[in-house]
Amino acid sequence: MGFRKDFMWGGAIAANQCEGGIFEGGRGLANVDVCPAGKDRNVVITGHMKMLEMDGEHRYPAAEAVDMYHHFKEDIALFGEMGFKTYRMSIAWTRIFPNGDEEEPNEEGLRFYDEVFAECKKYGIEPLVTISHFDCPIYLIKKWGGWRSRRMIDCYLRLCEVLFTRYKDTVTYWLTFNEINMILHAPFMGAGIYFEEDEEEEKIKYQAAHHELVASALAVRMAHEINPENKVGCMFAAGSAYPYSCRPEDVWEALVVDQENYFFADVQARGYYPSYAKARLKKNGVFPEMEPGDEEILRKYPVDFISFSYYNSRCIAAPGGDQEEAEGNLFKSAKNPYLKFSQWGWPIDPLGLRITLNEVYDRYQKPMFIVENGLGAVDTVDEHGEISDDYRIDYLRDHIKAMRDAVEEDGVDLMGYTSWAPIDLISAGSGEMKKRYGFIYVDKQEDGTGTLERRRKKSFYWYKKVIESNGEEL
Repeated sequence: MGFRKDFMWGGAIAANQCEGGIFEGGRGLANVDVCPAGKDRNVVITGHMKMLEMDGEHRYPAAEAVDMYHHFKEDIALFGEMGFKTYRMSIAWTRIFPNGDEEEPNEEGLRFYDEVFAECKKYGIEPLVTISHFDCPIYLIKKWGGWRSRRMIDCYLRLCEVLFTRYKDTVTYWLTFNEINMILHAPFMGAGIYFEEDEEEEKIKYQAAHHELVASALAVRMAHEINPENKVGCMFAAGSAYPYSCRPEDVWEALVVDQENYFFADVQARGYYPSYAKARLKKNGVFPEMEPGDEEILRKYPVDFISFSYYNSRCIAAPGGDQEEAEGNLFKSAKNPYLKFSQWGWPIDPLGLRITLNEVYDRYQKPMFIVENGLGAVDTVDEHGEISDDYRIDYLRDHIKAMRDAVEEDGVDLMGYTSWAPIDLISAGSGEMKKRYGFIYVDKQEDGTGTLERRRKKSFYWYKKVIESNGEEL
């Protein structure tokens, strides 16, 4: 069987992690621009340190990132050389609406993406566009507190209307919010939310989540009205939660963690708040305020397909144990003794991807798209100017094999796969440059120095063969 003939192979990036040029083209300041590198990054992205401007004490890696704003033609040409069928990218909200609430969009920002899409078309690459990838205008955070305010919905929909209309003949695959469940773990980065002392954090997070869920459903409606060919997906950070042991308390805790993870996709794909969420949110006094008609909006406009990121599984123990911790995609969990770990302490679990694919497909029975999967590692340029990243090839090979097994043996309906990331960029979690993911090396160092020269890694040529063979040659 293998992958379908029209399987969408490619790579995924985010504007805020690669574009740079944040003071060019009329662009406004966004939350992701002011997330600093270093020790304060975590307290900023989690909303526990208020930072709405750049100061002289911190370094802000998103300001230049890898300068794709000026290198996009070169970069997309390299994606074309690899044979990409699709390119998952995001639109920087503040390039289109610098403050977020203007009546008219910024034409210079729109023209930039006109050019990006023209380059994609030149190489036969289908864009897959994330409308909001950890992206909230600073002006709206100052004005309303980000997504804690329902007024954000209208601003978001104005952005959607401009994008769906302007790029009607260019883009047909859209994602409404990137890793929407990260609002619970990194609320400032995910939704522009910071907390004042003594605020009810969980209540604010779930209220903001409700606003995003309503906005997502209304965006689906709008996308289909403007172009019936549009396909709109949700996107969440996935990775099955294993019980640390067969102790019933561990099994239960893992189930609860899985439900928390699936909550957003449950609403976006099924069209309603699941019973477990209603019961727990009400019990904890954090059930969001809804307006009349919200439930009908959620019910009538579910997403067309399910997309997710997968970096690792999680191992969950009931509270009170003394298990060693492991890192993950902004999630910490118990250390799984049966797995190897990356340089950043993330579990490496290819079979976990097959397990996750089966769980997600069983749950929703909708087409799926893996839109992020990759290995962050330190890469070294040798004396010949080459980067032999066999560890990355091994990681991706094992995960693609697991993905193929899910399709061939388990009957999972999979549309495509975009690795994170085709080119080195700024890490969202740590803000580091040395944590590299790409098939393409960028000469940019941790201190901000470097020529920005692009260089093909060994994995570049390997992935090219994977795509040419439609996943048969690994």
